[in-house]
Amino acid sequence: MKNLLLPIDEELLPYAYWLCNVKGVGRKTIYHLLTQIKSPKAVYDLSEKELLPFLTERQKKLGLAERLMSSKENWDIQGTYQELTKKHIHFTCLGHVAYPERLANIPDAPYGLYYIGKLPEHDKPSVAIIGARNCSEYGRYMAECFGRELAAAGVQIISGMARGIDGIGQKEALLSGGYSLGVMGCSVDICYPEENRELYNMLCANGGICSEYSLNTEPQNTLFPPRNRIISAFSDIVLVIEAKHRSGTLITVDMALEQGKEVYALPGRVTDPLSDGCNRLIQQGAGIALSPQDMLRTLMENGFKFSGAVSKEKHHSAGKNIFLSDIQSEIMDVLDTSPLSVEIIKQQMLLKHQRNIPIPELINQLMKLSLCGGVRQMGNSYFMKV
Repeated sequence: MKNLLLPIDEELLPYAYWLCNVKGVGRKTIYHLLTQIKSPKAVYDLSEKELLPFLTERQKKLGLAERLMSSKENWDIQGTYQELTKKHIHFTCLGHVAYPERLANIPDAPYGLYYIGKLPEHDKPSVAIIGARNCSEYGRYMAECFGRELAAAGVQIISGMARGIDGIGQKEALLSGGYSLGVMGCSVDICYPEENRELYNMLCANGGICSEYSLNTEPQNTLFPPRNRIISAFSDIVLVIEAKHRSGTLITVDMALEQGKEVYALPGRVTDPLSDGCNRLIQQGAGIALSPQDMLRTLMENGFKFSGAVSKEKHHSAGKNIFLSDIQSEIMDVLDTSPLSVEIIKQQMLLKHQRNIPIPELINQLMKLSLCGGVRQMGNSYFMKV
């Protein structure tokens, strides 16, 4: 249906903004009107008598014509739109040049979209990092790891700015100098949850916030499931870090699969309820996310290019190929099949590769290699090659 809509230029945006704010007029009604009347300004210009032939009998009984006429009387087309822009809030709609192509390609695309900051770039890869609100320390660590490493490689991180996995991955992406988009279950002028106020401000300044909901729309339980289709639409891959069996996170997964997106899940202990949803997804055919390199490899196979961010060198371990960064390759080179202390590994890195790596960074890299299966930790500060 959206393909039948005519292009929208800047002069028509204030009318599209009005149409999205008529009480009781939703996406399906807007599409019904615009496939016949062609432009939001043409809808605005019609009298009640002229409008009636375009309405269904049900729309007439529900008083749609009266609502549209009443809304025109109380709406300053240019003044109200200027008030929006003064708040540094942008508005776009289907047919407008700023409307994201990824979003336009889904069957239930929102007609109007509000955003602060920037929207994702179409030609750059995007990964949604989603998961449990009440996550474990393991989940927190892995969300930080994936958010940081993917963003550093130029991947756009998409999520819902929720507490827990969503917000952790997004914040780490921004701290790494990358881009992240928060898709809201309320309007863009409301920070929810309030505890993520710092992240909200970071996204507005260095990333983006978007929503299909009109200003002053408070968060409601019924608004969050529909927004998940937008998260998956912006993403090439949906990554689930932690999720219970009947988690709301899995709604996003369902929408991603309907949109033909790839889904990855982080495996966890079978006795851990927070890993139950992930393990079941893997059982049903989702990709196994052992490291950020898994995502990057899939994105490269899908045609995206990363300039110097991903090393093509492979380490063969337990019959698997693990894609390593340059520093990880150097660490693997100095490790032995007998345990070495972190201090010895640091010394060998300096001797063999002239890299003076700080102990905290070295431990961080060793932990990543452990999670990838290339290294085994023996005690608190001893590591060996698998």
